[in-house]
Amino acid sequence: MRHTRWLGALALTGALALAGPVAALEQLKLSVQPAPGTAADDQPLTALLKAASALYAARSDARTDPQDLVSAALADYAGLLEVLYGAGHYGGVISIRIDGREAAGIPPLSPPTRIDTIEIRIDPGPPFRFGAVDIAPRAPGSTLPDNAARGARARASALREATTGAVNDWRGAGHAFAKVAAQDVTADHAKQRLSARIRLAPGPRLRFGRLQVTPGSAVRPERIRAIAGLPTGKVFSPDALETSANRLRRSGAFRSVTLAEGKQAGEGDTLNITATVVDEKPRRIGAGAELSSMEGLRLSGYWLHRNLLGGAERLRVEAEIAGIAGQSGGIDSELSARFDKPAILGPDTGLFVHGDIKDLDEKTFKSREVRIGAGMSRRFSDELTGELGVDLSYADITDDLGQREFTLLSTPGSLLWDRRDDILSPTSGTFVQFEAEPFARLNGNSAGAQLIADARAYRAFGADKGAVLAGRVQLGTVIGPSIADTPPGMLFYSGGGDTVRGHPYQSLDVAQGGGVRTGGRSFAGLSGELRVGMSDKIGVVGFADAGFIAADGGFSGAGEWHAGAGVGLRYATPVGPLRLDVAAPIEGRTGDGVQIYIGIGQAF
Repeated sequence: MRHTRWLGALALTGALALAGPVAALEQLKLSVQPAPGTAADDQPLTALLKAASALYAARSDARTDPQDLVSAALADYAGLLEVLYGAGHYGGVISIRIDGREAAGIPPLSPPTRIDTIEIRIDPGPPFRFGAVDIAPRAPGSTLPDNAARGARARASALREATTGAVNDWRGAGHAFAKVAAQDVTADHAKQRLSARIRLAPGPRLRFGRLQVTPGSAVRPERIRAIAGLPTGKVFSPDALETSANRLRRSGAFRSVTLAEGKQAGEGDTLNITATVVDEKPRRIGAGAELSSMEGLRLSGYWLHRNLLGGAERLRVEAEIAGIAGQSGGIDSELSARFDKPAILGPDTGLFVHGDIKDLDEKTFKSREVRIGAGMSRRFSDELTGELGVDLSYADITDDLGQREFTLLSTPGSLLWDRRDDILSPTSGTFVQFEAEPFARLNGNSAGAQLIADARAYRAFGADKGAVLAGRVQLGTVIGPSIADTPPGMLFYSGGGDTVRGHPYQSLDVAQGGGVRTGGRSFAGLSGELRVGMSDKIGVVGFADAGFIAADGGFSGAGEWHAGAGVGLRYATPVGPLRLDVAAPIEGRTGDGVQIYIGIGQAF
């Protein structure tokens, strides 16, 4: 008998498996009855209900198995009711009929073998308004938000946000253990009023205690504390806690960072914080390539160590070779290294030391340069950073003015204000960078300064924000010495992928007479792009660039303009968009036919 039962069960299972789920669900419809006091067709509510529906999600995933559909329908009663509450409807009626049968009456273990039609009918009922809303006690200086005040639409989300906000107000005032102690929410269906009385328990006002570090990181615990800069002894603040966590994340030494509050207050109303970090891989290598029809091939690479001495110190070594098979000069090579140590004079100030070796074979000059320097970096906010250093450099120059040597002592400084939403391919925000390098020539009697500004802005528009308008302004000038007393590397040229596409690299310069050509002491560049996404991966770009070079510093003398324009193609990758630009000159004497640029990342 036992074997007979097992054989029967296996036969039934096999028959069901052979039959398989019947492809069905020809129609899924959701209708919302107009509620008194609302528009005849409440499109926003309908859209919210569809977005929250498990049945619509199942159809989107092409799931038509009857068991799955019945389960989704049963889940929709609660899910759709929550949406109605969130929209301020507390007397709603939901009906979900599967081939004419109410889904709630279908036994979950005995679903139909086929489902053709599902109809969701919703009577949301009248919208409720807030009556008395009392959330107390409140933190000093805090008020009830307008969307939870008497007479406002009684959305459950607004009440939740008001309650959460009141708790967070107390936490922001130092009461880390603030919580909801009691709540009483009443819906008056006769008057369509929702009243709430919520009691808060602020708890004691606490101060930050010690930052405890969970073992396991290769970064020394004292360095983790120094980088985090937790304000021990100061009044507890969630913002200050998040700032400390962000400092650790920005160090680049950690894959993940968690700062957890203690479960109870310590001696003297202090709250200890526990840091749990997971280290990043200590070493990283990377490479890049750009190709231009005139400039040739540019190859670059770097090696990075994220925790060189056990204190989250970074060492980055970079190498670059440019101008391979180019038509605008010879081959340029550069080798540089930079060492950064965070949290030297407080958590937001770091030390850096760097060195550079360059061998440049440009169109108008040849140069062999060595530079060493050190300085301090400072993060003023999440968006504003700055650096100030002291450099010593030597350059052996050969150009149309002859063979010269420059030994410079300089104090380069920079400020960077970065509000872009994405570094690799921004769609909104701004980027502004100022650089100033005062210098004195030690093997001569000249002194001056190089000033550079770079400003960019991005704005998305159109359907689904699929188009981006990007603009860039570049300005540069050298004040003080003459062109002959200024290192050619500090002078300005225009033309090429970083300035004016469509004109050869550094093709716009200054004619000194007698066939002598040099860079200028003033430069202005303008660029605009319209980027349109054609799909998730592919985009097209239209662009125009213009550049200006003048012999005199401070834009005080006459100069010369040139301009170019073209179209481009972008293909999105995890490391930034692959870029193909084709440009032609539209103004200026330096044009030399169509130019092609291939690289990784947006042009700016």
